[in-house]
Amino acid sequence: MKKWIGLRRGVALVLGSLLMISLAACGDSGTEEIRFGTGGTAGTYYSYGSALAELTAADLPDAAFKVKTTAGSAANIRLLGEGFLQLAFAQNDTLNDAAQKTGLFAQPGSSATIGDSVGYGAVAALYTESCQVAVPANSGIASVADLRGKTVGVGEEESGVLKNADQILLAHGLTRQMLTPRYLSFSAAAEAMRDGELDAMFVTAGAPTSAIENLAGEMELRILNIDPEIIANLVETYGYYTRCTIPAGTYPGQADAVETVGVKSVLVASETLSAETVQALTASLFDHAADLQYSAPGDTRPDLEFATEGVSIPFHAGAINYYALQGVTPASAESNAGGNAQ
Repeated sequence: MKKWIGLRRGVALVLGSLLMISLAACGDSGTEEIRFGTGGTAGTYYSYGSALAELTAADLPDAAFKVKTTAGSAANIRLLGEGFLQLAFAQNDTLNDAAQKTGLFAQPGSSATIGDSVGYGAVAALYTESCQVAVPANSGIASVADLRGKTVGVGEEESGVLKNADQILLAHGLTRQMLTPRYLSFSAAAEAMRDGELDAMFVTAGAPTSAIENLAGEMELRILNIDPEIIANLVETYGYYTRCTIPAGTYPGQADAVETVGVKSVLVASETLSAETVQALTASLFDHAADLQYSAPGDTRPDLEFATEGVSIPFHAGAINYYALQGVTPASAESNAGGNAQ
């Protein structure tokens, strides 16, 4: 009898455990997975995205964020369109190409043109990414024009950096065919330069960028200035570039300010995310502005005016709902891409 009672208790415990597991599974079934495309681990996208996901997770208990490393902007847009990502960072210039079907997105057979079945909309412009060209300090390279015939890290395939490199080279009368391009992530490019395998590397990211900052701690570097006339030409020719100054002392050994161009970094959400989720996410972004400032180098605090002006694509309905409560109308709100307004 005692053996039977013990057996019944054992069965009851097992059944109870199975029930608890079942209930837990039912509770988890309402969790919305949000795959968040950032960039390489040595770039601002990754550090900023990791912090944003962690901070926002507390405000969206029904969402499970998974931060993904990617090749960068163009890859993120492609992966959003294919439905692999639900949230991502992208440079504003790359978003412009995607919207206009120009540049990389106009090339037949390009992987970036695949998977336009899922729409997406802007959440916020976040900060200005500086276009930086780093060279060894003892190099004879004084200008981008001196890169002819050199081995240069131009960013990964499907990155916004590659687009910037092409345009900045062209503004100096060069093309990729006139140098030896290496398609590397920031960290890989920094390692190659440290080992003497690169003459220069293009980096588009918030400054200071950890890849350059860490490398500057191991070897003396210079960041090339872009001539004021060429800056003016880039700003006039392409609507998404702005004048950008990297202050002196941003990097170890940087005695003088560097003049260059920059582009906005934009947070983008898939239209598969509900307006309610994106509105809460947008609110969390601004609620944690002070915390996010400490998550990445430079001034990366989200600002309402900056966030809603000059963005190349329409805003997600959830973001529009949030901005409406703040008395702000994004410039592209009338062509809303979110499709989920509530």
